[in-house]
Parts: sequence; structure tokens; C-alpha cells
Amino acid sequence: MTEDTKSISLLVIILDTNPSQRIIRQNPHHLTQCLDSIVAFGNAHLMQKAQNKLAVLACHHHATEYLYPMPGKPLEIRQTDGQYELFTLVEKTIKMNLAKIINTVPKINTPCESLLAGSVAMALCYIARINRTKQPGVKLNSRILVLTGSNECASQYMAYMNTFFTAQKQGVVLDVCALDKSLSLLQQGCDITGGQYLRLPILDGLLQYLLWVFLSEPQTRSKLVLPPKTKVDYRAACFCHRELIDIGYVCSVCLSIFCKFSPICTTCHTVFKNPAPLAVKTKKKKMKV
Repeated sequence: MTEDTKSISLLVIILDTNPSQRIIRQNPHHLTQCLDSIVAFGNAHLMQKAQNKLAVLACHHHATEYLYPMPGKPLEIRQTDGQYELFTLVEKTIKMNLAKIINTVPKINTPCESLLAGSVAMALCYIARINRTKQPGVKLNSRILVLTGSNECASQYMAYMNTFFTAQKQGVVLDVCALDKSLSLLQQGCDITGGQYLRLPILDGLLQYLLWVFLSEPQTRSKLVLPPKTKVDYRAACFCHRELIDIGYVCSVCLSIFCKFSPICTTCHTVFKNPAPLAVKTKKKKMKV
């Protein structure tokens, strides 16, 4: 067994399918465009090496579901139009499972945030399962790619931080492709895990940007000309209003963050004394000569 065959590259793609996204509300066909780009990008990853593996998750406002691979027995696909059978299997499985999710998802009247933190945690569990079942002596290089057009959701701040540091501990790289607005929390996750963050300038070039920025392995990205990294916004979200703040109060017991002083920590219920007023320095009187 050569050195090249001793390593497996596992790519887990998380696609945000929440209909509350602005790009989907404006044009529902954007979801189809993103799906076609994901299928082509996933097949390009599988084409690089025979040992490569792929998984695709759909993140919604109420749950996270597997699009590929299917739990249980896979589909029986025959070769059509000269296409590689594995590529046909990936395409048909993803599109069939996404159609089931769209038809069975409960309708919402008000916009809801996507459960991206839970999707990342689910991807980490899948990576851990593959790592346990791999053959002895085989190295698993795993990474997660998140594609979302949702807005920033500071209410999932603690869940985000838990998944980011878990991924860092497991050696999993997190990449993020923001389809709409800039996402500071996910940008922090990319910086913590050593991944690549990209805010897509135009949706029509999604596949080109995916192949350029995210197809290469993290070990070889230093040799490529990639978009320059932007400054990471490391502001934390307060536990009371779930908003990003610059200056706040931190509980010395559980490290919860609050934008205003509270005598009782709402997380661990520790009681604190009111802060004493700052002492005013008295000016020294000048001595008369």
C-alpha cells in the first residue's frame, strides 16, 4: 500500500435549504442552481482520488437531513449516457432526497433561522463514525464545507463555539461559503480550524468559486493563489439579548457574557456584589511659596 492510498479525504457539504433565505425568497430557482453546483463540486472531489468520500447534508429551519449517502441500502443505478455510475448515484440520490424534504417540510409564515450549528455537529458525528470504521493504518483527512445565505444568528453562539473547538480538537477543517451577507461567527470558525472563508460576490459563478477556493486540500492551499483573508470579527454575543457586543460583563464562574451588569448570573445563578463606584482622584493643592 503506497502512501497515497493510505489516506482518505472525506468532504462533508452542508447546504442551507431554509426557504427564509433572501436569495431563495427572491428567486426559488437559486436553490436549484446551488444544488447543481454542489453535485458537480462533489463529483469533482470524488474524481480526484478513488479513496475520496463524500457526504451531503441539508440544513433546514427545523432539522438536518442526509442527502447523500442514503441511510440503509443505496439506490440501484445503471450507467446512462456514458456517465460514471458513482456520479449518477450522487446526483440522483441528492436530488431525490431533497425533493422529499421540500415536500414534507412544514410551512412557515415568519422567517426562521437555520440550524447551522446543529448541522455542523451532525457532520462531526458522521466524521467520527467514519474514523472509527476505517481500516487500521489509514489516515482520514476530513473537512466540512458550509454553503448558506442565511443571516447571522447570534442565538446559536454557544453551540457554534462548541462545534468550532470540537472540530479543532478532532483536526477537522471548516470552510464557509457565504452566499449573501457576511457571517462573522462562521468566519471565526474558519479561523479557529484553519479553514477558508469566502463571501461570494456573484451567485452565477458559484461552481467556479467552489472549484477554485474549496476543491484543493487544506495542506496544499498555501501553494495556490487564493482570495486574501479578511480581518476576523471576534466579537462575542451576549447571553441576554443574543447580540454581538464590543464591551460587556463576564461571569467569573461560567464565563457567560452580558451586555449589562446583573447581580445574578442567569446561566449558573451565581450572586455578585454591585460594582463599587470608581474612586475620584483628588487634585493636589499647590503649595504657596
